[in-house]
Amino acid sequence: MRPVLFRWRGLTIHSYPAMLYVGLVTGVAAANVAAHAARLPAFRTYAATIVLIVPGLIGARLLHVASHWQVYRRDLARLWDRGDGGAAMYGGLALALVLSAPLLALLDIPLGAFWDVTTFAILVGMIFARFGCLLNGCCAGRSSATWGVYLPNHLGVWKRRVPAQCLEAGWAAVLLASALAIWPAVPFDGALFLLVAAGYAAGRLALESAREAEGGRAGFTLTHAISCAMVLVSLVTLAARWPR
Repeated sequence: MRPVLFRWRGLTIHSYPAMLYVGLVTGVAAANVAAHAARLPAFRTYAATIVLIVPGLIGARLLHVASHWQVYRRDLARLWDRGDGGAAMYGGLALALVLSAPLLALLDIPLGAFWDVTTFAILVGMIFARFGCLLNGCCAGRSSATWGVYLPNHLGVWKRRVPAQCLEAGWAAVLLASALAIWPAVPFDGALFLLVAAGYAAGRLALESAREAEGGRAGFTLTHAISCAMVLVSLVTLAARWPR
């Protein structure tokens, strides 16, 4: 739709990284507000959030590249192309989760409470990132003859499509509102993160099928598999830790 947001004095600003940057800034701000509300050490929580953004971005890009390796192996220069959309949230979340344990122990921040607060950063950032996808054309919805919006994919092919990016942004907004409503009532630190993780993954199972199939081949994808695993792990952990 608009892969290049604007050009200024010879500088090209691409839509996807620009919206991702806005999402990161607003997400960190949301997490900082949540940290104060949760009475966590705000500065140390802010520092941990900033540090974990780096592995989050790296992990998200690596999983996207790995799942689309048949494309990137033919053009290795695109691996870290700033103008190229493509980041798999699951990859970033997994790497950030693993690395957060030693970092939070060093900063003396409770792991569960930190990820409850970070939930708000993730959801706020996701809303902006999905609109970046919409502008860039990546994560486009499948074509639909019955309903949809006239939109392009990343190749610039315009069709009436399911607005998958908007639906995912909307689902993130629903989860954000729900998280704000239930946060005071969660029974233990980390429960909010687990509930939202299960909710996001369950929604993603349906929304993934609304996307345009890679190479025209529909079916059970890696993202479907990760979503199923995420729902299962989150619910099992919740059941094991829920107060009797």
